[in-house]
Amino acid sequence: MAVKIRLKRLGKIRAPYYRIVVADSKTKRDGRVIEEIGKYHPTEEPSFIEIDSERAQYWLSVGAQPTEQVAALLKITGDWGKFKGDKDAKSTLKVKEPKVPFEIDASKKSVVKPKAEKKVEAPAEEAPAKADAEASEAPAADSE
Repeated sequence: MAVKIRLKRLGKIRAPYYRIVVADSKTKRDGRVIEEIGKYHPTEEPSFIEIDSERAQYWLSVGAQPTEQVAALLKITGDWGKFKGDKDAKSTLKVKEPKVPFEIDASKKSVVKPKAEKKVEAPAEEAPAKADAEASEAPAADSE
């Protein structure tokens, strides 16, 4: 049985991500696999590559053949150099910088306006005052 280390495509149209898998060479691209040994997300900046080095070394040692794409990923992570016997093989993988946590600047004022407090008594006081004013105007109107 010929075994290949290759990519299994997942994700949506125009938003791919891949699993690095070990599968029989005769199975479909996204078909049955023997083992999943890593992940690859090419659309992120920088690309996310995660490979289980121990399992990759095992499968390469028992004769699994990587595809061109997987061989390139193994070279980036340094696993291909380790397999070939290079003791100085290093990972050249670029890692995304962690996000800086958001801090509130205390010197600036809040942009959220506080809710206006409703005065319950004020409208009640104004209503009788308006009634008195109307009452005083009404007799003047009657006298004419």
